[in-house]
Amino acid sequence: MAIGWGVIGCGGIADRRTIPEGIVPAPSAELVAVQDIAEERVNEVSGKYGVSGYGTVEELLADDNVEAVYIATPTHVHHEQTVAAAQAGKHVLCEKPLALTIDECEASIAACAQAGVKFGTNFMMRFHACHTAIKQMIEAGDLGTPVLGRAELTCWYPPIEGAFRQIQALGGGGAMIDMGNHCIDLLEFLLGSKVARVACFTEHLVQDYETEDTAVAALHFANGAVGMVDTLFNVPDAAARNMLEVYGSKGSIVTRGTIGQESGGSISAIIEGETKGYDAQQARDAGAAEQIIEPDVVNMYEAAIEGFCEAIQGDTAPPVPGEDGLWSHQVMDALYESARTGEVLEVR
Repeated sequence: MAIGWGVIGCGGIADRRTIPEGIVPAPSAELVAVQDIAEERVNEVSGKYGVSGYGTVEELLADDNVEAVYIATPTHVHHEQTVAAAQAGKHVLCEKPLALTIDECEASIAACAQAGVKFGTNFMMRFHACHTAIKQMIEAGDLGTPVLGRAELTCWYPPIEGAFRQIQALGGGGAMIDMGNHCIDLLEFLLGSKVARVACFTEHLVQDYETEDTAVAALHFANGAVGMVDTLFNVPDAAARNMLEVYGSKGSIVTRGTIGQESGGSISAIIEGETKGYDAQQARDAGAAEQIIEPDVVNMYEAAIEGFCEAIQGDTAPPVPGEDGLWSHQVMDALYESARTGEVLEVR
C-alpha cells in the first residue's frame, strides 16, 4: 500500500519540485493533503492535484489519510511542526535546516523517537545519479586516496519582503546555512568522512538584508582530506557554475549541472590507473584522458521520497535520518562561530 502524504507549506520548493517530481510519481507514495497559511496557495495546489487542502497544520494532522508529512515551511517553525506531527503519529521528512538551534534539532529527534515515527532530513542531492556514481567510483578506489573536494552553490537572491532566508531570526542565516549545508553534506557523503575542523568567512557585499550574501568555508575532514564550499546569493543565475570537484591521488572528477535543483548533468573524470614518476614538464593533456560519464537520470526528489517510504514500510532507518540534520546544524554553528571569531574550530 502506498503511504499517504501530507505537505506542510505547499508553496516554494514543495510545489515547484517535491510534490510534482517526488511525491506524485513515487510508486510508494500518494499525495492526499496539502496545507499552507496562504489560502490562495492552498486552493491552487490542492485543486491542481485533487487533494484535500487545509489552512492550519492541526487540520492536516487530524486527517487520518495522512501517514507521513513533508515539512517545507520557514526554518523557525520546523521544530514545532515536527513535534506536532510526531505527537499525531505521523512520520516526518523535514527540509533542512531541521530547526533554528541544535537544542531544537535534538528535541525534534527525541519527539519522533518517543512517538515511534520515522524522522528524515531532505538532503535530496545524495540521490542524484551522478553523485551516487561518484561515490561508487571513490569507494572502488578509482580515485585513489581522496585529497580534496569542492562544492559551489550560487544564485541571484535579491531582497524580497518577508523572505525568511534574509531574516536571521526566521532562517538562522543566509547563503551558508541555506545552500552550504547541501554542499557540505554532499562532500561528506562522497568522501565517506565527517567534517572535523572548519574555518569560514561571511560577508554582506551586494544584497541589502540582514543575513550574509557571501560565504566561503574551508573544511578538514576526519579522514585527512580537505574541502572548500562557496555559496553566494549575489551572482546572476546565468553566470553561476555550481561546480562539484573531487581530486585524488589517481585523478579527478568534475560534474556539470549536478549541484542545484536539477536531476540531470554529467561527470568528467580523468583517472590514471598506475602511479607515474615525477614529470618536470607537468604536461596536462586532459582531453586525451577525459571520460564523460552520463548515468541514467534518476529524479532525486522521487528517489528521496521513495527511500523514506521504504523505511516506513520496512521499519528501517530513513536513508537520511534526522541525526544527519542535527550533525549538519553542528557544522553550521561551528562555521558561523568561525566567521565571527576568525578562528579555526572543531565541530562538536
